[in-house]
Amino acid sequence: MTDEELAALDKEVKKLKRISSEWAAQMHDLVEDRLPAAYQEIPALAQSTFDACAKWAEASTRLAAAQKGQLA
Repeated sequence: MTDEELAALDKEVKKLKRISSEWAAQMHDLVEDRLPAAYQEIPALAQSTFDACAKWAEASTRLAAAQKGQLA
């Protein structure tokens, strides 16, 4: 993997982490401000948060593997 590709993947991981954090913040706001009245929002919000975190985890794994390959 080239340095440019590695930098792009690192940027992607940071972006996905930010997106995951934004979804987590929405979950926090739901819990703190709108429950129990807005309980119907839980499944969709939880799925979106899970999906965002899964994308981040996958990209983080790819980045770690790429960085490990650079060191070898």
